[in-house]
Amino acid sequence: MPAKISGAEYHVNFQYDNEAAVWIATSDDLTGLVLEDESPEALMKRVAAAAPELIELNHLPKCKAISF
Repeated sequence: MPAKISGAEYHVNFQYDNEAAVWIATSDDLTGLVLEDESPEALMKRVAAAAPELIELNHLPKCKAISF
């Protein structure tokens, strides 16, 4: 699932783990992104909150908005 971030596109992968019964978000574009939550909606909120910090830490272009 791509996350469109201020003109740049960063890909965030959402997978469901049947054993743990959680959704997991990872990204090759946003180094350090590994989050999990019980619903994809809650996970999207967590990704949206974490992405700006990871973008800054990874020295990527700053973002103004994120959409899924």
